[in-house]
Amino acid sequence: MTKAPDDWAFILVAAGSGSRIGGEPKQFRELGGRPVWTWSARVAASLRERGVIREVVAVFPPGMTPEIPPDLGCALIVAEGGSTRSESVINGLRAASADYVLIHDAARPFLSEDICAELILNTTEHCGAVPLLPSADSLKEFHGERITAIPRDLVFRTQTPQAFKRDVLLGVLEQSEGGASDEAALWLASSRELTRVAGDEQNFKITTNFDWRTARALAEPEWERRVGFGFDVHELVPGRRLILGGVEIDSPLGLLGHSDADIICHAASDALLGAAGEPDIGTLYPAGDERYKDSDSTELLAGVLSLLREKGWRVVWIDVTLAAQVPRMGPWIPEIISNLSRRFLCYDLEGKWNIKVKSGERVGSVGRGECMTAYAAATVERARRL
Repeated sequence: MTKAPDDWAFILVAAGSGSRIGGEPKQFRELGGRPVWTWSARVAASLRERGVIREVVAVFPPGMTPEIPPDLGCALIVAEGGSTRSESVINGLRAASADYVLIHDAARPFLSEDICAELILNTTEHCGAVPLLPSADSLKEFHGERITAIPRDLVFRTQTPQAFKRDVLLGVLEQSEGGASDEAALWLASSRELTRVAGDEQNFKITTNFDWRTARALAEPEWERRVGFGFDVHELVPGRRLILGGVEIDSPLGLLGHSDADIICHAASDALLGAAGEPDIGTLYPAGDERYKDSDSTELLAGVLSLLREKGWRVVWIDVTLAAQVPRMGPWIPEIISNLSRRFLCYDLEGKWNIKVKSGERVGSVGRGECMTAYAAATVERARRL
């Protein structure tokens, strides 16, 4: 039997309490930046736009109708859920007017249009259609204390959507006592026929916290992670303030440079820029530019962080090694880390700094107290651009 496109309605059942997973009803949780129920609703909107279905009905819990996103793609017919699944589906069937219906659980967000098309092609007035998946696990049955094996090739897992003639299914549900886990079970109990189409492993139902973590892994973007390296060195001279990590250190010697010569900020900046694939700090803030003479290097680092934010990067970790013979820097490190965390709180850098001090062991220019060097490694990440 061939049916016209306007024979079909898509009924999205989103009236459950989500009690098994706990917390906010799962159909209203944010998944990949939008509520779970809207994932399937957008598939239905696409089917309607293509002329495959005529109307979309959403069944929500009593008093919990959510705000309908303006970019959903189609108008919804909203129905109120009941105290049982069967009551909710009945309300959805009564709100629809099409001859045939696809009934889908809102907790299955990864529905494909292909399954819907196959179900529509295989449904007739007297024969419903359901997607089935074979069981990958061995199955057992309990008879009191006795355990028997169930042949795996005889057992299938049932998914949604499930497709039926609307008025026939409505009659089946109204005459049943409910209690079934899906409409197909009641349809079979009424001695009616079902045909099967191939299910989709990705069309799983979010029922447990493991399911929720799996859904998030599928829906949320992959992260691109990179590591960059930075280095800086400045000469120690009399008559200059010693500024490290934005903190003025009590010392007779300071670092010589065009800016305040804060090598911790400079090395961290270069590490961040390197991780993001950007030019080094000397290119961004040239030493010959008078605008940056004696400038506060925490301001330069803020500019680097702003650039990375514009490019979608967020900082995961910054690790700095400061090599210095004089002055003794160990006691100053907690204050430097605290200052950097406070200064860059708006860039979410609190708790993301590690700074270590190494002596020059009286070897080389660092060991003779002629200079300080700083080495930094930075890890950044951003959502992968498809």
